Amino acid sequence: MKSYIRSVCGYSSEGDDAPMKIPFVDMAECILCEICVELAPHAFQINDTGFVEVLPLDDYSDDDIHEAMKNCPKDCIGWE
Repeated sequence: MKSYIRSVCGYSSEGDDAPMKIPFVDMAECILCEICVELAPHAFQINDTGFVEVLPLDDYSDDDIHEAMKNCPKDCIGWE
């Protein structure tokens, strides 16, 4: 069973009707290596319970977030 920690945000800057892609972390696969936190600390953090959390942002399209996703050794960060 997959468990996800994600944020809930509005819409993308592409238009009011275009839903924004939001990253999610598959906690069943995550090994807490913290590469995502190191590469994109504005978007990912380790929460009080010790899990990776996606922080609420207006836009998730920056290069640091894409690098964090690409460099995840377990490939457990995806898009909703």
